[in-house]
Amino acid sequence: MIADAATGSLFEENYLVRTLGRIAQDPEVALTELVANAWDAGASLVDLTIPPTNELALTVEDDGHGMSAAQFKGRWMKLGYNRLKHQSAMVEFPPERHGWRRRAYGRNGVGRHGLLCFADQYSVETWREDKGANFDIGTQSEENPFKIEKEGSFLRKGHGTKLSVIVQRHLPNADAIRGLLAGRFVHDPQFVVRVNGVSVALADQTGLIEKQDLRIAGCPPAEAFVVDTSRTAKYTLYQGIAFWVNGRLVGVPSWVVGSEAVIDGRARFAKRFSIVIKADDGWLPEVEQDWVRFKSSKKVEALFEAARDYAKKVFAQISATLVEESSEEALVKNREDFKELSPLGRAEVASFARDLVKATPTVSQDVLSAAVQALINIEKARGGAALLDKLTKLDESDVEGLDRLLSQWTVNDALSVLDEIDQRLAVIAAIEKLSGDEAADELHTLHPLVTQARWLFGPEFDSSEYASNVSLKTAAEKVFGKSLPAQAFINAKKRPDILVLKDSTCSIVGTEGFDHSDTMLTRIQSVLIIELKKGRSAIGRDEMTQADGYIQDFLESGALEGTPMFRAFVVGHEIAAKTAGEKEIKEDGVVRGRVQATTYHQLTRSANKRLFRLKERIPARYEDVSGADLSAKVMQTASQASLGLRPPNGI
Repeated sequence: MIADAATGSLFEENYLVRTLGRIAQDPEVALTELVANAWDAGASLVDLTIPPTNELALTVEDDGHGMSAAQFKGRWMKLGYNRLKHQSAMVEFPPERHGWRRRAYGRNGVGRHGLLCFADQYSVETWREDKGANFDIGTQSEENPFKIEKEGSFLRKGHGTKLSVIVQRHLPNADAIRGLLAGRFVHDPQFVVRVNGVSVALADQTGLIEKQDLRIAGCPPAEAFVVDTSRTAKYTLYQGIAFWVNGRLVGVPSWVVGSEAVIDGRARFAKRFSIVIKADDGWLPEVEQDWVRFKSSKKVEALFEAARDYAKKVFAQISATLVEESSEEALVKNREDFKELSPLGRAEVASFARDLVKATPTVSQDVLSAAVQALINIEKARGGAALLDKLTKLDESDVEGLDRLLSQWTVNDALSVLDEIDQRLAVIAAIEKLSGDEAADELHTLHPLVTQARWLFGPEFDSSEYASNVSLKTAAEKVFGKSLPAQAFINAKKRPDILVLKDSTCSIVGTEGFDHSDTMLTRIQSVLIIELKKGRSAIGRDEMTQADGYIQDFLESGALEGTPMFRAFVVGHEIAAKTAGEKEIKEDGVVRGRVQATTYHQLTRSANKRLFRLKERIPARYEDVSGADLSAKVMQTASQASLGLRPPNGI
């Protein structure tokens, strides 16, 4: 909303709430930021009171240095307040805490507005040097994004700040918040947090089994800790590698670090152990302001590489000690059948379990147990009694079915089919989870997954014939080289080739076949272009026209062998209204290409139907596996022929 020159610019209703992002939408993020604010205020105690229902007060009170009325107006009421400029990077403490030292989390003052997650106005009481000031803050103003609705003063001994809001929306769960805070701040005896009077057991290194300095050339110091989570408190750590900077968790721990999976998250090691990477405040400039992830930089990639190398080394050391424990657990799960074996049979099964864990340390407990059960069944069949017993109990239809199965399938054939089905169902589950997760790193997980799973776009693309071609590569470099510098084509380590454009990623592959002319030379017969839009984007007319332009540029490049048919898919989170979902590209009246818009939901829904809705019949199979871990599993087992286009650094 713009006013005339006399009044200047105005602000739309709820401008501040709408521009705060996740702080104003996610109570977990909002309360995490408010606790971090108390840390920055030199507090030793923070009390959160969370009501059981809406229309009651939620409060956050700390015993930090507090503010005078003038300081409140100069700091709290300044939009985009620069803490480093006005207060320095170090925390100010009350006089009696002289000698305490902390590095502040805050940089731009956005976190202080966390109470706007729960209502459009809130109250602040703050006191220091035995004098207090109270303010009611509102957002319903055209002249200012937020303003003081009411102001007062009072007398109170000591120092501190209390924030209050009558909850209108996003009511948090006290137990969930207690657990969340426990996993986001490292234990500090000088900083206690309570939720509804119950202390939060902030994360410490209980269960620590190894510690090592990570020496990264040209980077600030960092330390690595290996933690046995079976010895820790309930909320101490998540599974995976956790990065802590200045005592605060960055993002969410995972066994996928950067663009590379360290180990399978379902492996026994992954479920029992976690790795904590503690970095000092020198890494603060590398952290995004919302603490959801690190920034993309050479320093961060060096940190990730050091963490991955350390994790693999530790995994190799510890996995050997898990052999006996893992094999025994698999035997215990099958103990009733195991007891029925002869002494020799039991010895062979036990030896097999140990050998399997030694040879494949990453084997999950479910797979190990299934393998042990299969061997037990084989041992029983050797004696014949168990097999005969089962055959006598089969009804007529089962006997016929077993006879047909054994006459048409070998065990290896059946396993090959099941493995392929499992891999495809894992792709569908991963896309469903990642495409709906705002915190997911789409560029490193979702986009590579979709571009290599060509079968998602239809059975006609489910072929190993789709590959690179010299003339296709040359044409692609001509088409995209128009708008990209040479350094944009850089090969990514151990990754399918993906070309990174300004607002999307693009994969281009083709099929070859013999020309039906007398020469019988091979020519490109079809080209598949998959363009995935970044972020939670909508596909509109401009995006469809852009894909149309790619095909036109390919046709006009003069670098292609043959006259291929082009299929281009533009994939995003939604299709804008009044946007045609498909368009044809004709040349001399002949259709040479088609552009089709589709959403991630349409992709997975169609693929699920083609797989006979099998995913709906086994919904629990992928329930406890994160989208990132599923993506890593698929990326390790699938591959795509390289086109040779090289994406820029950062993918």
